Amino acid sequence: MILNTELEYKGNLFPSKIISYEKNLNVLSFTTANGVILEVTVRRDSILRFRFTTTGIFDNDFSYAITKYASRGYNHLEVTEDDANYIITTSKLICKISKLDLRTSMYDAKDNSLICEDELGFHWEESYELGGDIVKMSKTAQPGESYYGLGDKPVDNNLKGKRFENWVTDSYAYGRDTDPIYKTIPFYTALHNKKSYGIFFDNTFRSFFDFCNERRNITSFWAQGGEMNYYFIYGPEMSDVVVNYTDLTGKPHELPALWTLGYHQCKWSYYPESNVKEITAKFRDLKIPCDAIYLDIDYMEGFRCFTWSEEYFPNPKRMVKELADDGFKTIVIIDPGIKIDMDYSVFREGLEKDYFCKRADGPYMKGKVWPGECYFPDFTNPEVRDWWSNLFKELVEDIGVKGVWNDMNEPAVMDVPGKTFPDDVRHDYDGNHCSHKKAHNVYGMQMARATYHGLKKFSYPKRPFVITRAAYSGTQRYTSSWTGDNIATWDHLTIANLQAQRMCMSGFSFIGSDIGGFAEQPNGELYARWIQLGIFHPFCRTHSSGDHGDQEPWAFGTTITDVVRKFIELRYQLLPYLYTAFWRYAEEGVPILKSLVLYDQHDPQTHYRNDEFVFGEKILACPITGPNQKGRRMYFPLGKWYNFWTDEVVEGGTEQWVDADLDSMPIFVKEGAIIPKYPIQQYVGEKTIDELSLDVYYTEGKETSQVYEDATDGYDYIKGRYSLRDFKLSGKKNELIIQQHKSGKFTTTYKTFKVSLHGLPFKISKVEVDNVIIPFEDLKLDSSNTLTLTKEFTELHIIG
Repeated sequence: MILNTELEYKGNLFPSKIISYEKNLNVLSFTTANGVILEVTVRRDSILRFRFTTTGIFDNDFSYAITKYASRGYNHLEVTEDDANYIITTSKLICKISKLDLRTSMYDAKDNSLICEDELGFHWEESYELGGDIVKMSKTAQPGESYYGLGDKPVDNNLKGKRFENWVTDSYAYGRDTDPIYKTIPFYTALHNKKSYGIFFDNTFRSFFDFCNERRNITSFWAQGGEMNYYFIYGPEMSDVVVNYTDLTGKPHELPALWTLGYHQCKWSYYPESNVKEITAKFRDLKIPCDAIYLDIDYMEGFRCFTWSEEYFPNPKRMVKELADDGFKTIVIIDPGIKIDMDYSVFREGLEKDYFCKRADGPYMKGKVWPGECYFPDFTNPEVRDWWSNLFKELVEDIGVKGVWNDMNEPAVMDVPGKTFPDDVRHDYDGNHCSHKKAHNVYGMQMARATYHGLKKFSYPKRPFVITRAAYSGTQRYTSSWTGDNIATWDHLTIANLQAQRMCMSGFSFIGSDIGGFAEQPNGELYARWIQLGIFHPFCRTHSSGDHGDQEPWAFGTTITDVVRKFIELRYQLLPYLYTAFWRYAEEGVPILKSLVLYDQHDPQTHYRNDEFVFGEKILACPITGPNQKGRRMYFPLGKWYNFWTDEVVEGGTEQWVDADLDSMPIFVKEGAIIPKYPIQQYVGEKTIDELSLDVYYTEGKETSQVYEDATDGYDYIKGRYSLRDFKLSGKKNELIIQQHKSGKFTTTYKTFKVSLHGLPFKISKVEVDNVIIPFEDLKLDSSNTLTLTKEFTELHIIG
């Protein structure tokens, strides 16, 4: 008997014609003659989900990315058909699905303009090697279309012409264009004809995105397994796309404590205790503000997680308390690798309860990390996550550690090809058992989730603080992050700026870089310029490998120390402004940093800008990214902008030279803005805030600003104990009116505002507060147009 042993290679397969359609509330199913089913779910008027199966049945519908708190509901849904298409209409979108082959095209419901259309559309390839389908989608690029997003890719903002891989990877000393690196966020935003949409490909297998790289007018995405399952999110404003994606995958579960937004100091490694105390004492001696000190892997006994080195840290509880008394929160590192050691209780318990990952044929997944040979908890198992969260009791509740930093959680494994687990490792995946091919990209996310729940439990009634290196879409619900093991080079300063902007437009705003570079050693000028950028990043931390020398703010001589101090002090002054931006992010999903294209997509000049960004809503910043520079050219978005240092006004829509010696950087404030400031503190909570400074920037026109405050930690704000001040500014040729509306039950410690008026085009002749003329001496009005008034005012009227 002769058998044909050749495997049939089928190549790309495509859906055939639709033979049936059914509607079940907001879920529409289309079945083709060759057994493909497309399920379209209308989640919101502007969000449609497309889910395909080639087998006639769908797997269990489970996602780590989508939050149960995501908004749902729509105002209009109508399904009609013509000879060629089924037509789904909501109040925002029209979706046409071809009866011939399931190809879709999306139109704006208001003006019928084409937003996005399939090229080949959904297709797949049976993969004998991978044991499933390679699922593929291709769409036609519209004329002039640009693409943004995808998380922390170290490339220019506009992704057009590039191709990327999504596979969470430990990328020590990565460089520009290194791909993939630490995070997988398979979401991008596209922009053409002044309209924007987004696509989130919720597939955790190794995936790829091609933005007109292989074929000039085609963009495509595909994955080596799983489903073709993506969300189409329509703006038309790019900011709305990002907000809606963030709503879908989750906003942070709580506001960060205010101290987490201060300056943090880290190194691999500060030890023994005397070294830690020496570093913290020097911050206080030199009056450089700092809120947190970090302990890297050397604080442990032989790198065993949840232990302390008796030699280096004989009494950690005492040390942590003494640091806290001096205003320092202690943050410690925790990695996923658990040392194989029967005398080590964490290992023994994990082994007894069968909590470690196993290979396909039974043995435990063994890998070498810092402690030597290790086993690794399966964080996709809810029972394991619960166990892991309870391991933090001693660290947090007993010893008093205030934050935990998850590293090496890609998961990273040393001295093996691919630097991670083999594909055949098995995972629980919350009851949806699978191989590492599916679980790899979410492993670090689920470790961070388990860590977050531990800190939330044992930090209570204070808020948890967790940092993760690896992430998948939705990780922003639990943690902050940084951009991994960068290098002390000028190019990496530029890359850090790009990565932070891109993470913010990918739903993950609590982000920063290792200031100064992790690998190698910066010179003083590079370190100072990096601090200048870093104070505008939501997470602000110096970190270095320590192999190449010291990297503290005083390590480069007094001139650099003075520059660094000046900018860290500015960070502390701007804390109420940053905290307000965080409140908007946690409440509404509004990114804290905005690339210029995100700030104003209607100005075509912004579509390829990389360096400039808007911090919060009103501050424009642009780092100096080269040596020996006394300034730079930068682009100003439309509108008028005040130079932060000189109050000189620049007209936007132009590119101009800006002077910036080493002790300065280009910072500008939008006209009409009201910027809140605190006094300089050495750490959050050092001082009682007696007065809130408000820097008011005149405009002829109207502008609104907000200031959000609460107890800076704890959960009372959820019960309404917050203070939200809405300011409406209205400027005319010879008058300025500021109206205040306060909501919330929190009473701030200060009673007065110190108002500094910038750019007033007239001399003040009288001031009315709530329709009562107030003498100048009562307001302490001085020649620099600074005045003091009660925080309870409703209307301030300044007349020239």
